[in-house]
Amino acid sequence: MLGIGKEAVIFFYAGLSGIVVLFSYQILRLLRHLIKHHIAVINLEDFFYWIGVSAYLFRQMYKTTYGSIRWFFVLGVVCGIIFANFVLSLAKKTYGKIKKSLEKKGKNR
Repeated sequence: MLGIGKEAVIFFYAGLSGIVVLFSYQILRLLRHLIKHHIAVINLEDFFYWIGVSAYLFRQMYKTTYGSIRWFFVLGVVCGIIFANFVLSLAKKTYGKIKKSLEKKGKNR
């Protein structure tokens, strides 16, 4: 039986794993935006991405919970993804506001 302190540490590591999963997919999306892909290539990239994510999450779960599926690990990954998504959307809004104010300053000159 794991103690609450150990479970909190595992939850934290699971959250970090969720952040890694989301940011790696965002990088893949950025590459797709920069270099146009055929739909078959996109599907193949997604397939290999999810195989890689599955292996990564299994490894993280194996390292932290010794291979047993714990719901707080799954919840931690989901919370990490939600947190990273919130931070990304906040950064996009802030970037848009800064860009808009700089463009406004440039037109006033």
